[in-house]
Amino acid sequence: MAGSRLPRQLFLQGVAAVFMFAFASLYTQIPGLYGPEGILPARRTLRPQGKGRWQQLWETPTLLWEAPRLGLDTAQGLELLSLLGALVALGALLLSPLRHPVIYLLLWAAYLSACQVGQVFLYFQDSLLLETGFLAVLVAPLRPASHRKEAPQGRQAGALPHEDLPFWLVRWLLFRLMFASGVVKLTSRCPAWWGLTALTYHYETQCLPTPAAWFAHHLPVWLHKLSVVATFLIEIAVPPLFFAPIRRLRLAAFYSQVLLQVLIIITGNYNFFNLMTLVLTTALLDDQHLAAEPGHGSRKKTATSWPKALLATLSLLLELAVYGLLAYGTVHYFGLEVDWQQRTIHSRTTFTFHQFSQWLKTLTLPTVWLGVASLVWELLSALWRWTQVRGWLRKLSAVVQLSLVGTATVALFLISLVPYSYVEPGTHGRLWTGAHRLFGAVEHLQLANSYGLFRRMTGLGGRPEVVLEGSYDGHHWTEIEFMYKPGNLSRPPPVVVPHQPRLDWQMWFAALGPHTHSPWFTSLVLRLLQGKEPVIRLVQSQVARYPFHKQPPTYVRAQRYKYWFSQPGEQGQWWRRQWVEEFFPSVSLGDPTLETLLRQFGLQEKSPPRTRSANSTLAQALHWTRSQLSPLEAPALLWGLLMAVGAVRFVQALLAPCSLRSSPLAPVSGEKRRPASQKDSGAASEQATAAPNPCSSSSRTTRRKK
Repeated sequence: MAGSRLPRQLFLQGVAAVFMFAFASLYTQIPGLYGPEGILPARRTLRPQGKGRWQQLWETPTLLWEAPRLGLDTAQGLELLSLLGALVALGALLLSPLRHPVIYLLLWAAYLSACQVGQVFLYFQDSLLLETGFLAVLVAPLRPASHRKEAPQGRQAGALPHEDLPFWLVRWLLFRLMFASGVVKLTSRCPAWWGLTALTYHYETQCLPTPAAWFAHHLPVWLHKLSVVATFLIEIAVPPLFFAPIRRLRLAAFYSQVLLQVLIIITGNYNFFNLMTLVLTTALLDDQHLAAEPGHGSRKKTATSWPKALLATLSLLLELAVYGLLAYGTVHYFGLEVDWQQRTIHSRTTFTFHQFSQWLKTLTLPTVWLGVASLVWELLSALWRWTQVRGWLRKLSAVVQLSLVGTATVALFLISLVPYSYVEPGTHGRLWTGAHRLFGAVEHLQLANSYGLFRRMTGLGGRPEVVLEGSYDGHHWTEIEFMYKPGNLSRPPPVVVPHQPRLDWQMWFAALGPHTHSPWFTSLVLRLLQGKEPVIRLVQSQVARYPFHKQPPTYVRAQRYKYWFSQPGEQGQWWRRQWVEEFFPSVSLGDPTLETLLRQFGLQEKSPPRTRSANSTLAQALHWTRSQLSPLEAPALLWGLLMAVGAVRFVQALLAPCSLRSSPLAPVSGEKRRPASQKDSGAASEQATAAPNPCSSSSRTTRRKK
């Protein structure tokens, strides 16, 4: 494995960017979701139980326990955390010195704190961000590379023996995420996945489709089925290649994962989840591929010894054998046949559920041992790099760091085996009991989680959609239009990535069952009847667009419809729909039905919320910040942040010293180059001559003076 200095920097910047999006997106929705007049007030989740301060913090790990000490209620504390988290993440994204373990620990702790009070609205992809964020704590360097005085031979300047170890955990997380996501599609026995027809439904039935989803939905059925085959190939067969000893196989795996994630981003609004997955794929890259080690392609070919030539030939043969095996397995197990007359490719599953279950039982445990073998290799490589460190003091410091990071890496790997083994119950039962105990002790910290995306395809008979309606007299009803979810038949699907509209997302889940399975929906109806502006802003950020902005409706009800994408040629129509049934009965304030539901779900206000002083400087600052940002729609705010980051990066590139821009080994984010040794001066001069640039003369003059 070539050096991973630049991929680690990309990973840390990517994690900071996703944290920034996540905090900013959540901040815009806090009053309507968790405020005193919100759907699920956060203050209900944090009630002191008479336990000690540290015990209380361990059992419910959230910094919001300290909000009262600042004169803030829980929702205001959550606003403060979100604002600070977004700002700190922005700083880490732009400034290299802020990519420090302490910074990422603060980001992780702040988001974990939010998830503790987030309730059902933070049950989505937030667990992946938490797990990745904690890995960033280990990956981030304790000291900038410019402060390091010695590096082992054959490594980048400033590299330490232990640095690649925690980054390996990122690769292991990517493997668990993708492999489990592919396996659960088949273990769920979903007929759409087994019949390879899932994508004929997916584009129109996913949570929040994009305009591109309409066009993808109308592609030929044979292409949809072939796309499902490609999905199984990328999610099940390719992930073991993440640990391949041949770097070209790892790079092929990288590009296949990137292709899948980009296509999902184009056709669906999955907030920051796919961006987070793309960040994880950086663990498959190396410095050589990212041109951090130049000259590999431009060096003149020299005679190599026959063992190296033999090894290169064997590697090439193994690589070709892997590609051939993947191609044969795909054709064989999915019955691919080319119909030249109709210019289509037919596909079908040629294996049974029993055969797949037996294969999974046989393969799951070996994948665990594959992870063990790969981790052992990383540990041995780190130990070898430690032997190259010179100076007993530096050697002692390096072995202490290696011991601590190595222990943490092994512990996190053991913890992750428990949720990973959920894909196959037999393997789960055979795991070492110590791993189960370790996982149980830290499960509430979400250091490792189980994954399984798109387990079952919903909406096979049409996309279920809940439509809220309001009325003043109980006879004339007006639909309440949401900003992002389907409603108006002529409105195109929006593009909101990387924002996650939590309420619109939950409305999709609510439509899959009766309203009693979504107790929060009753609270939403209550807030609309009360005309609470924070909740109205979740429905329409511009209150004037809300049909009952002047006076709350007297009655509210909900209907369930089935939606389908419109057919090509239907001008001005993106959707068509059909009424199915009443989802929520017509109720008004004080209605016995409404009161019964509120009491049944524990949503009644038992006591009025304690009002904290709004005169404190911190509370006033939060109120002023909210008043300045509230006119902006959340996607516009996040895209504005993204454009600001791009502008700052552009200015940084313009202001960068000429020597840094011209030097092929110019370090990232302000890292300083050490003077080249006399041993390497000849090679350096050859590279400078072979690849001249506008600043090369000054660079050579500097080297001669040194």
